[in-house]
Amino acid sequence: MDGGSLVGGSDNPEAGALISAYRATVPTGARQVVARGVPTPVRKAVKSSLSAADSVRSAAVVWAMGGRKNAPRHSPAYSRRVVRVGRRHMRALLVEGATEWAARARNLNIVVSLLESAGVDYFCVRGTSSGLPAVAVPAAARPVVEELLRLAFEQAPGYVGPAGGNEARMHPGHDERSWRQLRKHKVLRVAWYVCDPTQQLVFGAANGCDVEMWTERGGQLCAPRPNRVIDAVPAGSPRKPAPQSLFSPIPPLYRTGEARTLAEFAVPLPEDHQFPIDVVYTWVDDSDPAWRASRDRARDGVHTQELHEQAANDSRYTSRDELRYSLRSLHQNAPWVRNIYLVTAGQAPSWLRTQPNLRVVDHREIFSDASALPTFNSHAIESQLHHIPGLSECFLYLNDDVFFGRPVTPSHFFHSNGITKFFPSPALIPGGAISSEDLPVNAAGKNSRWIIAQKFGTAISQKVKHTPHALRRSVLQEIEETFVEQHAATAHSRFRSPGDVPIASSLHHYFAYHSARATVGEIQYRYVDLSSDLAQRRLNLLLARRNMDTFCLNDTVASADPEAQRDMLKRFLDAYFPVPSPYEAAEQDHALAAASELHGA
Repeated sequence: MDGGSLVGGSDNPEAGALISAYRATVPTGARQVVARGVPTPVRKAVKSSLSAADSVRSAAVVWAMGGRKNAPRHSPAYSRRVVRVGRRHMRALLVEGATEWAARARNLNIVVSLLESAGVDYFCVRGTSSGLPAVAVPAAARPVVEELLRLAFEQAPGYVGPAGGNEARMHPGHDERSWRQLRKHKVLRVAWYVCDPTQQLVFGAANGCDVEMWTERGGQLCAPRPNRVIDAVPAGSPRKPAPQSLFSPIPPLYRTGEARTLAEFAVPLPEDHQFPIDVVYTWVDDSDPAWRASRDRARDGVHTQELHEQAANDSRYTSRDELRYSLRSLHQNAPWVRNIYLVTAGQAPSWLRTQPNLRVVDHREIFSDASALPTFNSHAIESQLHHIPGLSECFLYLNDDVFFGRPVTPSHFFHSNGITKFFPSPALIPGGAISSEDLPVNAAGKNSRWIIAQKFGTAISQKVKHTPHALRRSVLQEIEETFVEQHAATAHSRFRSPGDVPIASSLHHYFAYHSARATVGEIQYRYVDLSSDLAQRRLNLLLARRNMDTFCLNDTVASADPEAQRDMLKRFLDAYFPVPSPYEAAEQDHALAAASELHGA
């Protein structure tokens, strides 16, 4: 069965870069010894599986092997690296364009292709607690499977260890002693490590593929560990093909082939999110002279005393190229997103590369009343998001200063039945009526509280975290039709004003909650105020730990040293998200090379 391919891949399994590297680095005599001592089907299986490793990548990925960082980019000596993981040094393959999700899919792809080519019975498993791809083989076939994997690790270095173990428990996969030490374990974790050119990102044991040994008892194959589908099947159960992406999701621009599974694992499960989820960004280029002139004209037409100092100050619109890195975080960590909509005032970043799943949407396309434009109020723009043509019913809305910090799933934001999740903040909405002294965010919170109190008789007290907001078009439409006056006033407010209602970032969540369409969720999140004296320390902790699902880097007060703040932010974002996304123009190759040199890759 075809192990999968990508645009630009070779149809000749002998032509894969890993196979070429093996031939380039292993002396002819040694290869001949291997060839004489290993059955032909096994040799073909290993070659096929390693060629399949090339398939889980984007067209821009370069695969090569070697050990010298100063070697030419496309030479065999360029991309075999030794990387530090915790306290250990591990062998890894450099992959330009590496993502965590793709690393998982790549390991599954190798294992499946290896077993397919060797004719070993197997089936892919869903529903394990680890969330990683898993492949089941009959325990009786374990010696053959171990030898296949060991031979594969000889040709492309990688590691094996017990499932659930960390890097410290992974052993070199080519060493027979490693396999003897693991005989008591019925589930093994195998991983061919990859890293990006800067070596900031290393994808290893936590992104491997598990191999489960199913024991035959009384004509039944019995699972060695729990899953959420089935723990025993008749030994002769028919296998059926299914997309590999069912067992290990990958970004839309990647593709893999099929794998064998059981009928029970191929059907949708109650926890599966079967509906599409889109992402909406709002963005503005504050350096655009035409936009600035339009804003200044609009601001001159408003009485100064009507605006809070934070309602239209420059820091509210400042772009530090955060969108580029937020898109990187999206591509790296949320491959299940369908389409991306970038809502702008007729602008687009100069570096933006359009893709079939990304569309720039002008304010004029979504505002019901054109007289409300131009607008410089994010609350007004958010009130119109559900008018985006083609937008999915369930979608995530985020500003460009919000980032996905590690792999997330749809279940972080939506229940599988479409009910949304929201994340109340420990920060409280101030008490009392709205006053001219209120910060815009506090005034908006008070308005949301008043509407909920009038409609449902409860008093909300908490603000909402600056995370991606899980929204439903139907709920937003209902809000527009239910609170006509408040909705229209917000849409027509050109700058943030005391009368604004935070429809997308607050009212939607509490309105949906009171009508049984939203629940309170949990998420690992961090907010960093870039104007704080502790900003650098907090950024350093974020980078060192990488343990937040999402985070927001924001300031609402103009910095005393904007250039220093910009440099601090860029250093952090380059280090945290070093891999360009498919939505960036090729000019990022230069930035990537500079980052690689900076970090001593």
